[in-house]
Amino acid sequence: MAFTTTMLSWSTLEYGKRLGPQLPNARAAIRWATDYLLKCATATPGKIYVGVGDPNADHRCWERPEDMDTVRSVYSVSPSNPGSDVAGEMAAALAAASLVFRSSDRQYAGLLLRTARKVLQFALQYRGAYSELNRFGSTFNYFQDELLWGAAWLFRATNEVQYYNIIKSLGADDQPDLFSWDNKYSGAHVLLSRVSTQDNYSVLEFGWLFP
Repeated sequence: MAFTTTMLSWSTLEYGKRLGPQLPNARAAIRWATDYLLKCATATPGKIYVGVGDPNADHRCWERPEDMDTVRSVYSVSPSNPGSDVAGEMAAALAAASLVFRSSDRQYAGLLLRTARKVLQFALQYRGAYSELNRFGSTFNYFQDELLWGAAWLFRATNEVQYYNIIKSLGADDQPDLFSWDNKYSGAHVLLSRVSTQDNYSVLEFGWLFP
């Protein structure tokens, strides 16, 4: 869900001027998701909620949501049960969406950005893979790509040197071969390649990232 929200926000940023009367609908779809992500990130101090329901039981249940009676277990990450992969992606989603709303709702954009900062800090401070602990929603790239992705979006949203330094510290020298919910390297490379000198950073400064 967070990855989809990030991509919908990126698409709106890139092509919003071509959406015409559909731009408000795009913003509404993004806000529907980010309202939920904000609740997940702020409902309980020290926790980020990341899932509801047993995925194995849900995948075997071919019914309408109104008729489902499978267990609605709630899953979360915390300092003792880290999840840098889901937290990094959530930070990316919130940061990207903050750019979408910057011109239309500055107060909401500010809330998204403040929360994105906190979520990425959580992902960096308490490192570990949520998918490894829970054995579903498995990711084959561990969590380095989500940390890079989240830091790249916060760098895009803030232009702050701290996120530039985080990106450099992560290395992220994997050779990107695809882009998906499970592998963000290519997307992060494209996003960072678009940084311009107008933002006080030259694309050449990211030469270490593009071998």
